[in-house]
Amino acid sequence: MYEVYKKLKPMKGESAALEAIVHLRATTLVPFDDQLALEAADYSLSLHLHFSDAIIYATARRFGAELHTSDPELRGKPGVVFH
Repeated sequence: MYEVYKKLKPMKGESAALEAIVHLRATTLVPFDDQLALEAADYSLSLHLHFSDAIIYATARRFGAELHTSDPELRGKPGVVFH
């Protein structure tokens, strides 16, 4: 929520940022278990990702989800839609 709000508020205004947060609250939280930690570490090593980006990327890959991001570090990675 932090990153979404921080990114959207200056670009689209507080109302749009808060609306996005409402939608995020309806999502499923994924526990950060040992296996996900190891998957994230492997992605960090193989794709040269920072800690938080590796966790986000590993989570998306585990669930077969497209990862939509404006983070340049993730641009061009399999399964990533860059905005």
